[in-house]
Amino acid sequence: MARPTTKKDLIEQSNDNFEKLYNLLNKLNDEDLKADFQFEGDKYKEAHWKRDKNIKDVLIHLYEWHQLLLNWVDQNVAGVETPFLPAPYNWKTYGAMNEAFIAKHQDTSYEEANALLKESHEKVMAMIDTFSNDELFSKGVFKWTGGTTLGSYCVSSTASHYDWAIKKIRKHEKTMKEMK
Repeated sequence: MARPTTKKDLIEQSNDNFEKLYNLLNKLNDEDLKADFQFEGDKYKEAHWKRDKNIKDVLIHLYEWHQLLLNWVDQNVAGVETPFLPAPYNWKTYGAMNEAFIAKHQDTSYEEANALLKESHEKVMAMIDTFSNDELFSKGVFKWTGGTTLGSYCVSSTASHYDWAIKKIRKHEKTMKEMK
């Protein structure tokens, strides 16, 4: 699926991928929803394969990136220059931030993570809807987006991130079936 380049496509793809994510989650039994991931071997070298221990961690990761987006947009629209990533993180060290998100939510249940993500998805989609197509996808509209577009940040925090989560949860689903 092509990366969205219009507001209409962003909204459609974000909502479609969110629905696909929840259709997948709704297929899993309670045991598989809460089971630890069993990703081992050389093909799981990327940091996220080790970072996320279960589906709750994936949902929390999505939720926290929604919070980054919402805060960033709210602050900058209000005239408070704010970088996307909070201090002390930058694009070279954001892996540590992702680890901190998981640590922050160790006591968050799967059910709470699920509710937080659904609520934040709605807030992000409502925020996106307040911007025009040009505001989302034309470069240079907002100084605070740097050399990219606001829409690009929105795609990364929604449609693309949901696609990443779907792939990871499908792999978990397959692994759980193989273990039974």
